[in-house]
Amino acid sequence: MDLQTLYYAIAVILVLVGIAGTILPALPGLPLVFAGMLLGAWAGDFAYIGVPTLVVLGVLTAFSLVVDFWATALGAKRVGASGKAVAGAVIGTFVGIFFGPIGLFAGPFIGALAGELLHGRDVGQATRVGFGTWLGVVFGTVLKLALAFTMVGLFVLAWVF
Repeated sequence: MDLQTLYYAIAVILVLVGIAGTILPALPGLPLVFAGMLLGAWAGDFAYIGVPTLVVLGVLTAFSLVVDFWATALGAKRVGASGKAVAGAVIGTFVGIFFGPIGLFAGPFIGALAGELLHGRDVGQATRVGFGTWLGVVFGTVLKLALAFTMVGLFVLAWVF
């Protein structure tokens, strides 16, 4: 196997791990996707993927970081979440990783609910905050996944044309 093929293989692995990272919060999803695409462009001596395409992909990556924080904050803010609820959602998301797909979906809700209960809110308000925060996390994940596939599509189009 030559070195260029190895670089392409690593690039594909980075993109695939990055796409998984849009769902798994412990991985920096779209930055890994971008790193894989940058490596792929570099491995091809930028013959297929040029600077304009990489700039667009970089802007989409930066935008994804904003989307991540914005969606979670919007979901929490709309239901009046306390800082403890937001911190609980983040902690619940990370703990949820260890419990598979169910943990990934239930973790943010349980964490936000626990944060609100620790803040002294009643169960009804805490449940609304947990659900709103959970919706924000899910909305952010869907947006990041859409951005990841948009980036892959742009990369493929630039490579082919």
